Amino acid sequence: LNFVDMSQSIAGADTKPSGPKSFARRDHLRSIESKIQKKWETIQVYESNIDESREKYLITFPYPYMNGRLHLGHAFSMTKAEFTARFQRLLGKNVLFPFAFHCTGMPIQAAANKLSEEITKYGNPPVFPDAKNEDATTEAESTTKKKTPVEKDAEQTIAGKSKGKKTKLEVKGQAGPKRQWEILSKMVPEEEIHTFVDAMKWLNYFPPLGVTDLKAFGSAIDWRRSFITTSVNPFYDAFIRWQFNRLHSGGKIKSGFRPNVYSPKDRQVCADHDRASGEGVVPQEYTIIKLEVLRPFPVNSPLNNPALNGKSVYLGPATLRPETMYGQTNCFVLPEGIYGAFEFKNNEVFIVSERAAIGMAHQDMAIEWGKVRCLVTISGSELLGLPLKAPNSVYEKVYTLPLLTISMSKGTGVVTSVPSDAPDDFVALQELKDKPLWREKFGLTAEMVEPFAVVPIIDIPGYGNMSAVTMCERLDIKSSKDAIKLKAAKDEVYSKGYYGGVMIVGECAGMKVCDAKPIIRKILMDRGDAVSYFEPESTVTSRSGDECVVALTDQWYLSYGEAEWQKVVLDHIHNTTAFNGYNASVMDSFE
Repeated sequence: LNFVDMSQSIAGADTKPSGPKSFARRDHLRSIESKIQKKWETIQVYESNIDESREKYLITFPYPYMNGRLHLGHAFSMTKAEFTARFQRLLGKNVLFPFAFHCTGMPIQAAANKLSEEITKYGNPPVFPDAKNEDATTEAESTTKKKTPVEKDAEQTIAGKSKGKKTKLEVKGQAGPKRQWEILSKMVPEEEIHTFVDAMKWLNYFPPLGVTDLKAFGSAIDWRRSFITTSVNPFYDAFIRWQFNRLHSGGKIKSGFRPNVYSPKDRQVCADHDRASGEGVVPQEYTIIKLEVLRPFPVNSPLNNPALNGKSVYLGPATLRPETMYGQTNCFVLPEGIYGAFEFKNNEVFIVSERAAIGMAHQDMAIEWGKVRCLVTISGSELLGLPLKAPNSVYEKVYTLPLLTISMSKGTGVVTSVPSDAPDDFVALQELKDKPLWREKFGLTAEMVEPFAVVPIIDIPGYGNMSAVTMCERLDIKSSKDAIKLKAAKDEVYSKGYYGGVMIVGECAGMKVCDAKPIIRKILMDRGDAVSYFEPESTVTSRSGDECVVALTDQWYLSYGEAEWQKVVLDHIHNTTAFNGYNASVMDSFE
């Protein structure tokens, strides 16, 4: 632009345009840009070759994933690498800036599978159902899966877990029920979309477009050194094989069974970038207590099914606090919940939610790994009043009672009750004692509720040996509907009790709760009264739309937590002659 053009532009800034808006100046600038970029490419200005007379400088950019076009986020991050490459070149250094495209992992395959399912179900091109109806269905489904704040916060207090982060899809607002066809329609001509059911199509389609876009962006990249990942590229595949073989020879790669977040649909471990939701969520370990259902079963109970003959039948509550089982007074189920009697190894049957049974089947409990065998389907109301034998309880027999706040999307849908140290349990039990008409509504008799007094098991300084009772009295909690007060009581009791409480009963009497927990848990498991159970600490959904479980998988893994390895890395980082983080905050993050 010359000075006259600029002056005319300023002078006419307040005048209304007399015709269509002109893009001539923009187009003129872009023509200059294109001409100069062509010159850069012709004289190979960004191609770096060996030059011993100049200082070397290498810069890399995290491989962008090729399940779509590059976007503004990539461009923003790219400017940092771009500026650095050009600045270092101006300092006279021999700068090498390669670039690659990430195609490894499940996101591309999951997207291809999802597209194939949509075409199979809705046609090509697909005719999807009405969006409003679908949104309403999705909202209803998601509402039923939500966990109560009380449940989630208290559990994380005990387990010391952090909450999962949002995935990239959630941050971009793409984690909902978006159709894969609709996503591709924004990037691909409609007549080509159906070809993306083949995962290889993605590898051949999007990386070349990425190169074109980055060249138009004016990136200072040596394109001779560009590649894609995966075994489709034999050179990169050989590099990865070399890298892992070297780590293995150094004892840094090990194998064994480990709990991992797993997609039954994809039949493989679901790592962070394979998830539509739940990034950062890790497996959380529970203890399933084996509450044996005492025979004979009630006359009209579905448990009289011949398929259960000769088998041990248990209700299977999952708990994070096995050390409190001395205080059991009853077991809770959700009256409207749907449960199953699922067959597992050792001729044992567990009554749990189907969701929990799927998880258990992937943790070496099932007769056939990953396969669920439901012998009887039973409602929560049909479980009420069942007599149970509760391990470690002072009561010879306890009963199954109703609890309306149970979430079927957390744990097993069965909750063992310890009213001495769980405010929710105390209030729910007390309501059934104080309201005969309420318990009669569920077909419960007085003998199933009234004889069961609170059992002191843990002494907490300032709270006594029945902390749940103390907190409910302090906060004047009278009803299970006092959700906010119960949350406060539960969080306070659990944190104070776990770290400051002392056991006053059982094999570990006199020990702090936090020290006694693993010992008591081991005793229960060695005695055959409990089993280990894992599930994601919150809901994880794979990119295939599958709700994930935790599976024990035999796999190779890097021993990142190894103290010796950590020391080698930290020594290297703090050696100023060998390593430069170029940023004080980066260096501080290693402390």
